[in-house]
Amino acid sequence: MDIILFSAVYGIHLVSVILVALYGIHRLVLLRLWMGVRRREQPSAEVLPEPLPLVTVQLPLYNEEAVASRLLAAVGELSWPKACLEIQVLDDSTDGTRGAVDEGVARLQAAGFDACVLRRSTRDGFKAGALAEGLERARGDFVAIFDADFIPPSDFLFQTMPRFSSPEVGMVQARWGFLNDRDSLVTGVQALTLSSHFDIEHGTRYASGRFFNFNGTAGVWRKEAIVGAGGWTADTLTEDLDLSYRAQMAGWRLVYHGACVAPSELPPTLTDFIAQQERWTKGAVQTAVKILPKLLRSPLAWRVKVEAIFHLLGGLGWLAGALATVTLWPALMVHGTRASALAWIPGVAALSGSCGAIVFYYTVYALMEHRSRHLLRYVPMLPLVCIGVAPFLALSAMEGLFTRHGVFHRTPKYGELKTGGQRSKGLADGATFGRALVAFALVAITAPPLLFVLDSLAFYAVPLAMAVPAGYMLTGAILARESGVGRGASERSMPPAARG
Repeated sequence: MDIILFSAVYGIHLVSVILVALYGIHRLVLLRLWMGVRRREQPSAEVLPEPLPLVTVQLPLYNEEAVASRLLAAVGELSWPKACLEIQVLDDSTDGTRGAVDEGVARLQAAGFDACVLRRSTRDGFKAGALAEGLERARGDFVAIFDADFIPPSDFLFQTMPRFSSPEVGMVQARWGFLNDRDSLVTGVQALTLSSHFDIEHGTRYASGRFFNFNGTAGVWRKEAIVGAGGWTADTLTEDLDLSYRAQMAGWRLVYHGACVAPSELPPTLTDFIAQQERWTKGAVQTAVKILPKLLRSPLAWRVKVEAIFHLLGGLGWLAGALATVTLWPALMVHGTRASALAWIPGVAALSGSCGAIVFYYTVYALMEHRSRHLLRYVPMLPLVCIGVAPFLALSAMEGLFTRHGVFHRTPKYGELKTGGQRSKGLADGATFGRALVAFALVAITAPPLLFVLDSLAFYAVPLAMAVPAGYMLTGAILARESGVGRGASERSMPPAARG
């Protein structure tokens, strides 16, 4: 009976590591496509439309007191003619943000801008609901959207609007830049993954005719494309991803403009990063459940369908990674009764997945401009961080498979506040400490396989057996510090720029 149970666990482990390997192979496929795209890149020939169209700038805010004034000031610096600009602040806030917004909008109006504040009595639909209500009142044929933590460059519209020279273009997405990517391991790893998301994933998918997505901010939509695709909907937690796929399936072309960079603030703590990733992971899987059946039945090219599967179901990789780590010990126990060739499969598959991802990031940054070279030092830490957060994101992926909607939890923004923003320390610290305990428990569960591997000379499994407990230990240590264990820990978890 025991051997049957252990064999079943081994089967789960084997399937999980194979899925992880497929993720790594997919990274290498994207890398290969990207290399070809780089060689074919040509200067853009687009020109500004004449006459200049009216653009509505939408700023969806919810309790963003730390950064609201900064955003409004940046929008006030946009060089697009004021006569062709409408500014909507979609403010659902319940705190001091309201006062900051009113003051900022008053300054914009005094400077001659057509600016207004739209407030709702409820947060129905969360961000999607706010955007939809604002769109109903928008006078512009184009809509630029910026989240609270972004600082759009003054020439943002002059850079993006020429890309609408073709009437089939429905959206232009700019690249995100990062204001605090040098602050810590947490922000450095985020910048590493997000930079590759934009430069490689977006750039490759766009240039090769595959589907890619609007990232919810730092982009411009043609209003007709939003309406024609069915508008903003709140039945997933990633309304931006959902709309992007619906628009492309309706025939609109989305454009990625990587040369236009909008600086933004990264979540400075691992707690906030996990919360953000939980929302993105759950929402992407929800979008897959909603969109994929129709997409796969469509006459679209097979390369579009395959990439859509990897893209929308990428969140299940967290589930596969979590299962691979917690089943490692029983899987290794089974190795003693299995043929040596079969025993090698999980180790080789796990190495393929990890090495594929590492090669992907190293190659990308070896070939990119100097602005991102400092991120190279975070590449070796990336697998450890991914291992450590996988169990938390795996749960979100499972929820995305079986639930719709959900509560849109905003990611805290800290801006220049010395206090670290308006975060509720009591509730956040309790949840964070609970996650730290889970991570440390997983260290205890996943450390024994390393002793078994060394004792049995199963050296093919050493990298995985070492990385798994190390990843959980790193995650547990960071979360424990952020949870406020020890007086002053909350302040230590903030980036240096936000400390007094």
